[in-house]
Amino acid sequence: MKIKIYTTGGTIDKVYFDKKSKYEVGEPTVEQILNEAQVNFDYECESLFKKDSLDMTDDDRRLLFDKISSDAHKYIVVIHGTDTMIETAQKLIGIPNKVIVLTGAIEPARSKISDAPFNVGSAVAALQVLPAGVYIAFNGRIYDPKKIRKNMELNRFEEV
Repeated sequence: MKIKIYTTGGTIDKVYFDKKSKYEVGEPTVEQILNEAQVNFDYECESLFKKDSLDMTDDDRRLLFDKISSDAHKYIVVIHGTDTMIETAQKLIGIPNKVIVLTGAIEPARSKISDAPFNVGSAVAALQVLPAGVYIAFNGRIYDPKKIRKNMELNRFEEV
């Protein structure tokens, strides 16, 4: 099994420069996360964007849809910002014969207290057991993107 990972930016890749939250979306961190975890599977990463998810457009989502649709890999992880992750996941519904799992982080991967490694690991594990479809892996749960929302107050996803 070989996994294709598309990165789009989001908090997972943010680099903060001061206490007032000035940031940039930096280089993708998922390969570092996987290398540090000493994973035992083949994967390939492709960076499509380095954007905060609030800056993603319908054209960006169309490009992601087209890339995944034409990709030969069956197992796809999408690293994405949390603010519009559900919207993007819903746009990917309908891509046949693939297991697609979106994930990201509330805290940047470069942060000591980041949830990024756990979420990436959950996404990879989910790929191996889920049937074809689109899912969100976050905080130890696997969600149907049509049945969740982001609770902005608690800064997490929850079923609706």
